Amino acid sequence: MDLAALIRDIPDFPEPGVVFKDITPVLADQEAFAALIQSLAEPHRDLGIDKVAGIEARGFTLAAPVACELAAGFIPLRKPGKLPWKTMSQPYSLEYGHDALEMHTDAIVEGESVLIIDDVIATGGTAAAAVNLIERAGAKVAGVTVFIELAFLHGRAAIEGVPFHALLRFD
Repeated sequence: MDLAALIRDIPDFPEPGVVFKDITPVLADQEAFAALIQSLAEPHRDLGIDKVAGIEARGFTLAAPVACELAAGFIPLRKPGKLPWKTMSQPYSLEYGHDALEMHTDAIVEGESVLIIDDVIATGGTAAAAVNLIERAGAKVAGVTVFIELAFLHGRAAIEGVPFHALLRFD
């Protein structure tokens, strides 16, 4: 299935000069969404993944069904103040400012294998923060998998040494 054909480009969103890759048409199409989830899960089926971590917010949409496909648990990685229990946090820098990802302190058992899923990797800051957070919790990062890689932003370099998989790559 040609998932790329369903991705909608939104110019000047969220700010002028940015072309946003809108995946909601893929999510809205039952067959495309199922194909996307299968494609994201497939490379990891035999790796013994214990948990799948999804990065807020579109990463949740992909990571939770991938976790079901892999018979694994799901961990939401959220922005500060969104989780109701005790959390650990990993700050990271953005082009214009700072942010952080948090997860519950009991989300991971030391030694577990965790796959990180997101919709897009751009500059790699969020992915690197997710990797650091999972490793600080004592888990092994099995890899980072995304639907779309914006290769011209070189985000892969931020997670060098971590297995990486992207379904689509835009140069």
